Amino acid sequence: MIGAALTVAALAGCSVVIDRRADLREAEAEARYPPTGQLIEVDGRIVHADVQGSGPDLVLLHGASGNTRDFTFSFVDRLKDDYRVIAFDRPGLGWTERDARYGPWSPRAESPREQARLLQAASDRLGVQSPLVLGHSYGGAVALAWGLERPEETAGLIVVSGASNPWPGGLGPLYRVMGSSWGGALLAPLITALGPEGQVDDALAGIFAPDPVPPGYARHIGAGLTLRRESFRANARQVNTLRPHVVEMSQHYPTLTMPVEIVHGTEDDTVPIDIHSEPLARQIPGANLTRLQSVGHMPHHAAPDAVEAAIHRAATRAGLRR
Repeated sequence: MIGAALTVAALAGCSVVIDRRADLREAEAEARYPPTGQLIEVDGRIVHADVQGSGPDLVLLHGASGNTRDFTFSFVDRLKDDYRVIAFDRPGLGWTERDARYGPWSPRAESPREQARLLQAASDRLGVQSPLVLGHSYGGAVALAWGLERPEETAGLIVVSGASNPWPGGLGPLYRVMGSSWGGALLAPLITALGPEGQVDDALAGIFAPDPVPPGYARHIGAGLTLRRESFRANARQVNTLRPHVVEMSQHYPTLTMPVEIVHGTEDDTVPIDIHSEPLARQIPGANLTRLQSVGHMPHHAAPDAVEAAIHRAATRAGLRR
């Protein structure tokens, strides 16, 4: 009995130390990477939107583990003279709040359609009208959901390295564990508190491969925001639960009638082109697929001219640009 009591006390003490360390790291990340745009209240939740430029509305939706800073690093500067660019943090990431129903022990997560509806409500608050919507990676699924939710009010879609179709196999042990009730609740504090700084550089190198990580990107992106306990859980659970949602959405892709531009690197090992964008180009009537030879998962950094050209084509096809 005494031994068991000492063990419980030791574990409780370790938990307190880990939580305090996690609190400190989260506070440091939030102080270093504050919101860059507006905080909009939607049904009691905060949505972060970075709005720059003028012209036709262009919404940008980031991928897994990301936030608006992925776009504001350099890509928004290329676009803000031609468009009013609205970059959103998706739920649980950056400075946008999660649905309160999805707590630490819940393996559930916001679906792409739920995320689209929340961000559409925020865009309404900003006066966004008939936008072009660009989504990268996981954000590609949310962009497609945006078009399915508001087909008559979406001028066009640009899907960049988008997760759009069901894939074979699993996602790896980290996503399975973090996506579970106990894994997300118990492992997230350990990663937040004790994760080595070098893991961020290694992760970015893998995401960008075979392309190099742009100088200064790691400092700008604010990876510490994603490593917060709540964000880490949200990201893992959104990715872990994505497959059935794209199965359902893919049945409706043929109904999309707005201009759709698809951009994908042939060397993308994160979201392979043959599983996602090549089928998507066949599923959507009139969709245009741009294959970027020898480019990986981050074309808006590795081949920004091609992505910008796709945006302009979508705008022209939608009658927003000559």
